[in-house]
Amino acid sequence: MNQITVAGHLGADPEVRFTSSGQKVTTLRVAARVRRGSKGDDTIWWRVTIWGEQFDKMIPYFKKGSPIIVFGELNKPEIFTNRDGQPQVSMNITAHNLLFSPFGRPEGQGGGAPMGESSQDTDLAGSADDQQQQQKQQGQQPAAELADEEIPF
Repeated sequence: MNQITVAGHLGADPEVRFTSSGQKVTTLRVAARVRRGSKGDDTIWWRVTIWGEQFDKMIPYFKKGSPIIVFGELNKPEIFTNRDGQPQVSMNITAHNLLFSPFGRPEGQGGGAPMGESSQDTDLAGSADDQQQQQKQQGQQPAAELADEEIPF
C-alpha cells in the first residue's frame, strides 16, 4: 500500500454519489502547489475518493477553496487525453483521514469559520501550549478538554 499526504485547497464543492449497490462515494478535487524554485510553481490536481460515511460530519464544512489535508492510499495514475488532444495524468487518492488545515484560509472568505464563529475564535496561529501559557500569565485557568459530545465532527 502506498501512503501519501496532500495539503491543498478544494477546487470544487464535494460531490456525493451512490454506487448501484447503494454505497456512498464522495469525491473531492484538491489542488496542491508544487514549488519549482526559479522555474515558478506548478499545480497538481488530485481526485480524492471517500468511501462510505466515515467523514460525513466534516464534509458540510468543506467548500470550494477550503484548505484541507488528506491522508490516504495513492492509486495508480490514469492517463487520459484532454479536449485539446494533449495527454494528461489523473492522480487519485483513496482517503483514510481528512484534516481541517491550519495553513490557509479560502480566498474571498473572511476566515471561513464554521457555524458563524468569529475568525478570532478559530485563528490557529498560536499553538495550544502558547494559549495555555497566555492564560496562566493572565491568571486564568486553561480551558478543560472538550467532551466527545461537544466536538462538531
